Amino acid sequence: MSLRAAAQGLRWRLAAWVALVVVVTFAATFAIVYRGTGSQLRAQTDNELRGDATALTRIVQAASGSSVRIANTLARYVAGQSFATTSTVLFAVVPTVGIETNTPELFSRSVPDDGESAAVQRAENRLSGRLMSAPIGYSTQTLGEEGQFRVLKRSLQVPQVGAVLVGVGESLAPVSHAQQGVATAFIYAGAAALLIALLGSLLIGARLSRPLRRMAAVAARVDAGDLRPRIEPDASGGDRAFGGREIVVLAEAFNHMLDRLAEAFAGQREFIADASHELRTPLTVMRGQLEVLATQREPAAQEVRRVEGLVQAEISRLGRMVDDMLLLAKAEHSEFLRVEQVDLQSFLLEIWDGMTLVAQRRFELDEVPSGTLLADPDRLAQALRNLIGNAIEHTSSPHGLVRLRVEPAVGSSTSGHSLHFIVEDDGPGIPEDQLERVFDRFHRVDAGRDRASGGVGLGLAIVRAIAEAHGGSVVAGRAVGVGGARIVVQIPGFSPSAHRSPPDDDSVRRRSRLRAGSTSSRGDSSSRGDSSSRGGPPGRGGSVVARRHPAPLNGGGRHRER
Repeated sequence: MSLRAAAQGLRWRLAAWVALVVVVTFAATFAIVYRGTGSQLRAQTDNELRGDATALTRIVQAASGSSVRIANTLARYVAGQSFATTSTVLFAVVPTVGIETNTPELFSRSVPDDGESAAVQRAENRLSGRLMSAPIGYSTQTLGEEGQFRVLKRSLQVPQVGAVLVGVGESLAPVSHAQQGVATAFIYAGAAALLIALLGSLLIGARLSRPLRRMAAVAARVDAGDLRPRIEPDASGGDRAFGGREIVVLAEAFNHMLDRLAEAFAGQREFIADASHELRTPLTVMRGQLEVLATQREPAAQEVRRVEGLVQAEISRLGRMVDDMLLLAKAEHSEFLRVEQVDLQSFLLEIWDGMTLVAQRRFELDEVPSGTLLADPDRLAQALRNLIGNAIEHTSSPHGLVRLRVEPAVGSSTSGHSLHFIVEDDGPGIPEDQLERVFDRFHRVDAGRDRASGGVGLGLAIVRAIAEAHGGSVVAGRAVGVGGARIVVQIPGFSPSAHRSPPDDDSVRRRSRLRAGSTSSRGDSSSRGDSSSRGGPPGRGGSVVARRHPAPLNGGGRHRER
């Protein structure tokens, strides 16, 4: 179901739920009021009957002595309690005398009075019979069409007279009429309330679903391929007033999702364009050289070897690019890392030994903390070699500074230390506006220089992927005091040793070293200009680098993208 259909259905579902709540509420209230009204009126009737019965009882007790005296006293009392005035039937049965009552027509007539129908007389006869046969105490007598009568009877033992039966009765028709009035009022009031609630819920539902309808319209345009529209807030502030903070948060989250989608699609298009361009360049070079070679009927052996070397170099560059792209793709998988406890000092000194052999630079390694790091040694070594190789490529020989420092992260807890691997150089640095983008795939600050040296702009992207796979991060900045680039990689999982081991003499010598070897073995051309064809800085064939933690450094990851 579409979002627009859901928004349309929301109004009716809201109206239906409101109607159901109103109906249930009115039904429960009606039941309570209806029963409460009947119970209250019946209790009031019982109190009146109890008062009348008590009055008759006192008269009988006061006039005790003979049946005649009791009957005469009762006759005078009931004569003043007319049924037409009180709507209460009073009667007393005195032994040897008979019945004294304020409604003698009920008990003494068997034929209709003048102007009275036979049906009315039969009803009166039924009522008198029910009153006389009612049990002692309270009882409710049903008389069919005549309704119900509430009766209270008492039996009194009078000396020298015997059992005197006194009784009072009152019709419950007023109670029924009151309950019917309550029911009628509730029916009209409930119908009006239900209608108002339905109209109000439809209006409120339409108001609440207005952002959803706008969202549906935006979603329809997005589904058609247009990622530009956004959900604009209601200028009148109605979204916040009627929908509350939730509607605003939903709209903001939806817009943020669209922003991320737009960025993702833009990044995907840029990645495809960059990858196509990077793949097309070596293919074009190889095709052009082969076409030139093909135009010669008998090319010279030197020319063939030149073309062969160039084609092999471009093929090697393509292979490194494909490897780097595959590595970045694998970085999103859970099997990307194989973590283990790595002895930090020996791990870094081994990497450092290999890196200081590839170029004439002023290499500086500060004191390395003693302890173990929970990490993938191959991936971490690859990231560090990428950074150090990057620094080598952007510093000058022989006095260019390449420095590695390892420091505990500020604020690390005892149970979970993090380390900062800081690589600094005194090269040209990274422009401020490129500090964030420098980690993007195929991004280069100096595109011409990096392509000429064999880089394709994937080195720092690989570093970031490895850092984030470890649960860490990487940031770029400017090196304080030297003015070059400063890359900081944060990796969690460091466990410091309880006792610091003193560094040996060889380690001290390796922390600050000026490399000025012979040009034949470590000349400038062999360390920089030929790095792309040899496979780059350490890891591609240097036996010193790959003694314990082999981690090849791909060509695309050796150069900082500046």
